[in-house]
Amino acid sequence: MTDAALPTAQPSLRAAVEARLKKRHAEEMRFRLYGRLAIVVALSFLAVLVGRIVVQGYSTFVDYKMTVPVYIDPARVDRADVAGANFDLMIADQTLARLGEKDDEYGTTSGKLMELISNDLGFQVLKQVRDNPDLIGKTITVSGPVKADGQLYFKGELKRSTPQDERKLDNQQLAWLDKLKAQGAVKSEFNTGFFTRSDSTEPEQAGVLGAVVGSAMMLLITAALAIPIGVLAATYLEEFAPKGRFSDLIEVNINNLAAVPSIVYGLLGLAVFINWLGVPRSSPLVGGLVLALMALPTVIIATRSALKAVPPSIREAALGVGASKTQTVFHHVLPLAMPGVMTGSILSLAHALGETAPLLMIGMVSFVPGVPEGFTGAATVLPVQVFIWENASERAFHERTAAAILVLLTFMIIMNLAAILLRRRFERRW
Repeated sequence: MTDAALPTAQPSLRAAVEARLKKRHAEEMRFRLYGRLAIVVALSFLAVLVGRIVVQGYSTFVDYKMTVPVYIDPARVDRADVAGANFDLMIADQTLARLGEKDDEYGTTSGKLMELISNDLGFQVLKQVRDNPDLIGKTITVSGPVKADGQLYFKGELKRSTPQDERKLDNQQLAWLDKLKAQGAVKSEFNTGFFTRSDSTEPEQAGVLGAVVGSAMMLLITAALAIPIGVLAATYLEEFAPKGRFSDLIEVNINNLAAVPSIVYGLLGLAVFINWLGVPRSSPLVGGLVLALMALPTVIIATRSALKAVPPSIREAALGVGASKTQTVFHHVLPLAMPGVMTGSILSLAHALGETAPLLMIGMVSFVPGVPEGFTGAATVLPVQVFIWENASERAFHERTAAAILVLLTFMIIMNLAAILLRRRFERRW
């Protein structure tokens, strides 16, 4: 009787409960709305960032190449001193003739045309004639990129509508470019040179091969040092070290080291590895050592978390059948924790791949025109290459900066994707 009478006896209580439920449901809906709005804002910023990089850098992957026949004039080439011939001027004069133009007595016209032709063509002619002097007196065909400013014109970044005194190329030079393209001497193609060349002072000849190789060599040293040391240190601290104030102090310091600014590791590397141990500056070896120190705390923390995730019953079962403590850890616990260990290690290496500040401190900002010759030779890496190109005065380097960022982001996405796939493939749910 009391239960049946409650709804009618206490209408105010029912109204209060319904009001509270309505208020709580409204709060939950607002919270979900705020969460979705936050996700939309975050994805919008990400889309703007990546979109801006893509818009600025995609043109790098389009290359405009000039193909010209060159007559090796015996009157202008000395067989005893092939390198003394001015092949750039020879190419410019012959190209002028094909354009129906004549050089003036001061060489001004040919000089203006040389501003459109990459000196790579001259180097190609020199190399072929040096290797085979019998080419003197014959015609050979060479192909190379158009100069950076000409590339910008073809890509629409240097416009004819801009007043002549505000652009690097005058109207005559733009007319030559149009005529060369109409004659079929200039064609567009995918810029494979961006991936097969190293850094250069000429934007049209600059590529990321040296930086990619340097990054790979540096990451190899980082992985070889940070992963074994980090995994063994984490295993000892989690499974063997006696619990007490000393182990707590070590754990606190490891967590603090993971939060130390990366430039501090660069200062440490400069003081210890370069000034004290004499490791060659700007080499993959010193870069790998510095990044190994930086990645070590992350590997230790990730490994300890993976070991903690293994159920105690695994340890108890192994000990129950007579396994020693060491056998239990290395034959049962650590293999089961390996997916988490691999994930943490890959993510730490991906983080190290994008670091710039510590590498600047150890001198990896130097200009390296080729592929690193060894672990102790001079090298550059992708983040530093981005830094160098962005600070270059040539406008054409800026699009290459964005393209190098896209290459770096691709490597980082691949490494993060590999970490996710490894975790999903080998992860066990207890």
